[in-house]
Amino acid sequence: MDVLSDVLAAVRLTGAIFFDSTFRSEWVAEAPKASAIAHQVMPNAEHVFYFHTLLEGACWVELTDGSMEPIRLQTGDVIAFPMDDAHVLCSTIGMRARPELAIFVHPIDRQLPYLINQGMGEESCRFVCGYLGCDITPYNPFISALPRVLLGRGAANQVWLSHLVNHAVSETKCHDAGGEIVLAKLAELLFIEVVRQHIDSLATGSPGWLSGLRHPQVGLALRLIHGRPSEEWTIERLAREVGLSRSVFADRFSHFAGVTPIQYLARWRMQLAARRLETPGIRVAQAGAEVGYISEAAFSRAFKKIVGTPPGSWRRTRTPRIEPGHPLFLHAAHSSTEAELQESTRPEQ
Repeated sequence: MDVLSDVLAAVRLTGAIFFDSTFRSEWVAEAPKASAIAHQVMPNAEHVFYFHTLLEGACWVELTDGSMEPIRLQTGDVIAFPMDDAHVLCSTIGMRARPELAIFVHPIDRQLPYLINQGMGEESCRFVCGYLGCDITPYNPFISALPRVLLGRGAANQVWLSHLVNHAVSETKCHDAGGEIVLAKLAELLFIEVVRQHIDSLATGSPGWLSGLRHPQVGLALRLIHGRPSEEWTIERLAREVGLSRSVFADRFSHFAGVTPIQYLARWRMQLAARRLETPGIRVAQAGAEVGYISEAAFSRAFKKIVGTPPGSWRRTRTPRIEPGHPLFLHAAHSSTEAELQESTRPEQ
């Protein structure tokens, strides 16, 4: 079991490349908090954040609030801002500009990316920029484990990252059919490669979920939980599986994951169950059984405790209402019994 892949699939990581921009000195481009424009660029994502890939030239990146030292970007570097920080890209440290909010929208009359050319100077920088979106509820251990600024260096020895950047360059030029989905997948691949660089750079034993993936015993425990989430895991059983005493295992797991093994298991089960509840025809009892709950009542109690709302209410707020007569309604009715449809729509007690 590849835990990182499992989590990214469950939280529905999605990428999009919006801009192919060339700036000539002196220049500055300011990005607002992604949360301010998320509904315009990725309306279906709970959490949206920026990434920028520098294709040519060099420039500076600063957080708008000045809380971190400026970062120098070189050709091939990729930078992302998972914690929703407003930031500035510029040719000279300290430059500022008013964000152009009108450009942060997904066009319906043209194909992405937008092409932007600004400035008249000799020195130039070229970027492809976009967004990554994902779910953060009920449980996303990945996002909270990332730093405020995630930087991937596109040095000569990072061959895979350089190839991805070059592919993105060629794709933005051609505007072929299917180009947006190709760029979206390239954005995801670029980001995942930068995350892998970040994991490799972490000090041995440093706290955090990403560090835990590399730890021999904690990493194994995570693979067991993600590989068999419906299993009747206990701290004692997991400790035996990874070859540690109960107390040592519990301490190490909490050090890396930030929660106890059983808390992690319960939260991850709710993440999986929540996704299943969005599937037409899936009953509450069925979603609970798939993650290890024999009793529907026990599952509903656990779901409400962790998520904050009963599973039926969660489903109604997460999926669009389908009116009778709609083809999707007829499809759901065909695959569900009348009792299942009544159960899925009755109010929670």
